[in-house]
Amino acid sequence: MVEKYQIQNGHLDGLEAESIYIIRELVAECENPALLFSGGKDSVVLLALARKAFQLGSRPVQLPFPLVHIDTGHNYPEVIQFRDEQVARFNARLIVGKVEDSIARGTVVLRKENESRNAAQAVTLLETIAEYGFDALMGGARRDEEKARAKERIFSFRDEFGQWNPKEQRPELWSLYNTKLHKGENMRVFPISNWTELDIWQYIARENLVLPSIYYAHQREVVRRKGLLVPVTPLTPKGVDEISEVLDVRFRTVGDISCTCPVASRARTPQDIIEETALADISERSATRLDDQASEAAMEKRKKEGYF
Repeated sequence: MVEKYQIQNGHLDGLEAESIYIIRELVAECENPALLFSGGKDSVVLLALARKAFQLGSRPVQLPFPLVHIDTGHNYPEVIQFRDEQVARFNARLIVGKVEDSIARGTVVLRKENESRNAAQAVTLLETIAEYGFDALMGGARRDEEKARAKERIFSFRDEFGQWNPKEQRPELWSLYNTKLHKGENMRVFPISNWTELDIWQYIARENLVLPSIYYAHQREVVRRKGLLVPVTPLTPKGVDEISEVLDVRFRTVGDISCTCPVASRARTPQDIIEETALADISERSATRLDDQASEAAMEKRKKEGYF
């Protein structure tokens, strides 16, 4: 098993070079970009690539853009702690847009107190873009994650309302990107679009990147619901008729507590996870996200409203 899934450095070198080219192109063409950083594995890889893109010799320079996190207020505490540690470690500037502030302003209205705030991030994101005047935001989305994301260009045009229209995306022939914008329009840029979950983990292993502890196997109380392992938390309590279990689990993707579930796993190292991922027959979002199970078009609908 280990020999079959050895890290393919030539393949990773090609992906790395493409991503660094995209990041440099973004900084060269856009006036006020930022990098979306949640502390999740994809944004960790994206941050590592951004630091390499502006490295002088063996010493990286200060990033020429801030990091932005759209905080639902319902994040796993291990991830928020990790986010802050990384910001301090790399002396980065962090801007946090809070869904809680959008609720206080009345621009986000929830139907019930503990419902998922994941979709509400779109409103807070657009408000943060407007407040700071960003014309481009880099994100860690990948095409292999979900059907709507598979449709998206690397430089994804958003109109003056922050909305995405799959029929109005720009051609990207020969790695040439059209970054022209009118006032109020925006670009979402995805430098790791062509990476897969397996590529991400191989890169994490090769580069010895640090991640939040919940990406690795640990024990957690869960209930089985809708085919998923739902963590028992104050936001996602155990139902009256449900029986909880304490299992060895890890998170393949991390988001709002109310919609992100772990998978059963004993993988405690990147190499363990590489072997598991190579054999996985379902995408990480399909396997772990309650919000994407609402309908096959759930993600596309949210993206049209301004989501990442």
